Amino acid sequence: MASFHAGLVCLLVFGFCMVQPNFATVYTVGDTAGWSLGVDYGTWASGKTFSVGDKLAFNYAGGHTVDEVTASDYKACSAGNSITSDSSGSTTITLKNPGTHYFICSSMGHCDGGMKLSVTVAAGGPSTTPSSGGGSSTTPTSPASDTPSATGTTPATTTPTTKLPAGSSNSGPSVFPNFYMAVWAILVGSLAGCY
Repeated sequence: MASFHAGLVCLLVFGFCMVQPNFATVYTVGDTAGWSLGVDYGTWASGKTFSVGDKLAFNYAGGHTVDEVTASDYKACSAGNSITSDSSGSTTITLKNPGTHYFICSSMGHCDGGMKLSVTVAAGGPSTTPSSGGGSSTTPTSPASDTPSATGTTPATTTPTTKLPAGSSNSGPSVFPNFYMAVWAILVGSLAGCY
């Protein structure tokens, strides 16, 4: 009877070790071009899916900002009522809620020049692809209209993204806790079988 309980405990702990965390994707906005003028963010975002927990990493030089705004402020290129604003040069936004999120650069003329991005975030799974104004002050459009604009913007190149557990950083791999938990489960199971 004791070995049955030990085996059951071992099996339960081992089962918990096999449960993988919800992995989030870190997207570097604009890839190597970063958050700057001359990038078609609609093209950059097309083909990408965004889920709750994913992160947007904005890398940019001085003179730029990252402002999360409402749909109407996105359309008007207005940052007067920003939800969040940062000008540090390295801004990471965690997508915490499903729905469409809007980002602009509030420096004069930059949003009208194409520094605007909208992403649609799915609640728990893949989402529809996001869109961008592509250099004009229009409302977000469907992915079919995400083509380079006539304002001279060029599509950004695509680079791989990094999968991370939600809420973590790039500090290292996360497979080791599962390994140690599995070893612990085996040790507990064998010790319990000895009694």
